[in-house]
Parts: sequence; C-alpha cells; structure tokens
Amino acid sequence: MTPDEFRAYGHRLIDLIADYRATLCDRPVMAPTEPGAIRALLPAEPPRAGEPFGQIVDDLERLVMPGLSHWQHPRFFGYFPANALLAGVLGDLASTGLGVLGLSWQSSPALTELEEVVTDWMRQMLGLSAAWSGVIQDTASISTLVALICARERVTGYALARGGLQAERSPLAVYVSDQSHSSVDKAALLAGFGRDTVRLVPCDAAYAMRPDALEAMIVADRAEGLLPTAIVATTGTTATTAIDPVAGIADVAARHGVWLHVDAAMAGSAMILPDLRHLWDGVEGADSVIINAHKWLGAPFDCSLYYVRDPGHLMRVMSTNPSFLQSGVDDRVRNLRDWGIPLGRRFRALKLWFLIREQGIDGLAARLRRDLDNAAWLASEVAATPGWRVVAPVPLQTVCVRHEPAGLDADALDVHTRAWADRVNRSGAAYLTPATIDGRWMVRVSIGAESTERADVAAVWASMQAAAEKPAV
Repeated sequence: MTPDEFRAYGHRLIDLIADYRATLCDRPVMAPTEPGAIRALLPAEPPRAGEPFGQIVDDLERLVMPGLSHWQHPRFFGYFPANALLAGVLGDLASTGLGVLGLSWQSSPALTELEEVVTDWMRQMLGLSAAWSGVIQDTASISTLVALICARERVTGYALARGGLQAERSPLAVYVSDQSHSSVDKAALLAGFGRDTVRLVPCDAAYAMRPDALEAMIVADRAEGLLPTAIVATTGTTATTAIDPVAGIADVAARHGVWLHVDAAMAGSAMILPDLRHLWDGVEGADSVIINAHKWLGAPFDCSLYYVRDPGHLMRVMSTNPSFLQSGVDDRVRNLRDWGIPLGRRFRALKLWFLIREQGIDGLAARLRRDLDNAAWLASEVAATPGWRVVAPVPLQTVCVRHEPAGLDADALDVHTRAWADRVNRSGAAYLTPATIDGRWMVRVSIGAESTERADVAAVWASMQAAAEKPAV
C-alpha cells in the first residue's frame, strides 16, 4: 500500500468509525449472534494472492461489525466502563502509524519522555505525592503480576539471583479477599504462590476486607512457618465496587513488613475528584498502585498506569541489559524496558496525552460526576420500588440490584435473576452483567459510557422492570 492509497483508505476508515459512533443508538447493544456464525462466514484458508483493500473494508462492515457488542453504546451497562474517547482513538492511530518501539530511551526518546510526563500528570491529577513514579503497562493483570513478583523478590532478598522459589525454605503467602478480581488470583499463581498459600481474608458487611482478620491470618501463618509476602487491597471491587480500608490494611502491612499493592483499576479514575480521595485514604502507605486509564477515564484500551514508591527495586527485579540496547546515555535516562515484563513497548502515552489535553481535568471530572449522579438516581429509584432491592453499597457508579418477587425460594430466585437479565440483553435495549454476591445472583448496572445520559439510565431501568415482570417462557 502506497502512502496515497493509505490516505484514501484511511479517510474511508475514519468516516466508517465516525458514522459508527454517530449511529450507535440505533444498534442493538449486545450482538445478536449465535456461536460460530461469524467464523462460518470467513474463509477457512488464507488468501494466496493479495486482495483489494476496499474489499477488506467492505467485509469489515458486512461481516465483522454485525458481530460486535457495542461497548461505546450509551446503554452499555455491562462489566465496567471501557471508554475510548475519540481524542484517544486518534492518539492510538498516531502511535500505530508512527510505528516506533520503546526498546530503550535511545530507540525513541520522545516515547520515553512523553510517558514520563503523562504518568506524572496523572499522578498529580490523582492526588498522589511526588514519592510515586509511574509507567504505562498494558493491563491491570500484568501490573498485578509485576507487583507480586516485586513483593516476592523483596521478601526473599532477590531469590531470582540464586535458586529461585525452589530454594526457599518457607512457603510464601499472599493475602486477598474473595472480592478481589480474578486477575489477582491468576497473577499470584503465575508469580509462584501456590493456590494453598493464596489466603482469602474475610470481608465485612460492605464486602470490604477486614484489617483485623488480615492481621490475625498473618500472625497465624507466620507461626505455622509461612512467609507473609504481599497483600492486595482493592479500591472498587469488580462485582460491587466495594472499597477496602486501605489505611487500616497499610498499618497491618507496615507492622509485618508485607508488600501492599492497591488495585484501583476501575475506581482509581474517580480519584481525580478530590472529594472522593477518602475512598483510598492510606494509599501513601502502599508499595504499588494500579489505575486503568482505559476504563472509566476514557483512554482506549490498553493503558494501565502502574505506580511504585521504590523504582530502584522495580528496576532491579525487571532489568535486562543486552549489549545491542546499551548506549552512552543510559546513566542519564529512563529505560522503560526495566519497568515491566516486555522488552518493547508501544507508544501508549500518545493516546493519554491526546485525551488529557483535549478534555482537560475539568472535562474529565464533569463526566465522572455525571455518572456518579446517575448511579445515585438509579439506586434511589430501585430502593423505592416494591419488589426490588439494592443489594450492595453504591460508593461509585455501579448499582447492584435484585428483583425479589414473593414466593420464590433462593434457587428459583437465582434462575429468575439470570433470566430477566438475559431478556434485557437479548432484546438489544441494553447490556447488563449478572454476578454473584453472598453466593446468590444479582445484576450489576455499571454506569459510565461516554455518551450515557440520565435518559439512558431511565430507559434501562424501564427495560429491567419490564423484563423482570415478564413470565418465563
């Protein structure tokens, strides 16, 4: 493809994306696609000869787009906000089009230094002190894995330089609550913590980790010969956006010399609002923090911000220094390959830079406040409606609800809950995600798409009521 052909097809693709965003309201939120339907329309073998690019764009519209569930739709209330604001989309386009890699500072100086600037901008926006240093990872899953590896190496005195975990005499333990994201459990296993030493700390009535129970478990485990290594606290759990008491947990971590990692993947964006920072009081006592800018904040996926208080330790654990990447300025620059697992990195900072500059702090904050207000409105409507219940606190933008008609036992209520949520989703009117709490099903309404307004929240509430009252088929 020549630059002129790229220009022509690029204009066509930009028009396609703009038209798609402009017509989202007219599309069913969840893809009405049966398993295997898309695959059946695609050739089983790759083309021998190249095809006209216009035909590829045609097939994007004809074959691919009908099989999408629309995360940017104003009535997408599933999972979590995964906003891709258009300013950030253009930043991603610029990153991909420039085609540079950050293997070292010298391989693309602007890539490294812009990432230093935007992560520090975000640090200031979040109210974190200057003691924190940040880097952009791809996802919270990788950020948590990095944090647990760093915790492991601190407590073992850098076992990786000796015999690794196989040479350690005491089993290492990591402490989480049963409300933690599944990626925390996965990261712990990949970092070498056995499933038996991933310890589930009891929660209180608000589904937040109990510091007293945490401390009791650490003391008991140490007495049994385990080596307490890391605690993962969560600001805004996935199921209910429960808020672990970071300050109390940090006190426990400090007393026992245990690494504290704070997972604020979705809810961390709310910390750009000064009046909400009480939700992670004590965060300055943590060792590492993650905030996914590719969720509620609005940067296109993937853009996970990982902050540490001891970058020297991170670099010692993650450092790699092959001869072909060494340069005469290494003692004066930051080589971001030493701040995570991959050797190379995309120019992710561009989309965050574009987004922050185009929106400004005030624009970002106004959208988050709108979502918080809409969640509070929905919670009050549900609580005031007979037969409906808000089943968890609503500290942020997710409302957890259950329709509880008379005469249903617990098992029948579970069936009913999943059935009415499925009816809403299959109708195309909205997208919701059920989840379990206290072993029983409920439905999460996660408010926060860029274009979601009060009318959209009112519409999904009407759809929920209609679906719940409809007899099962």
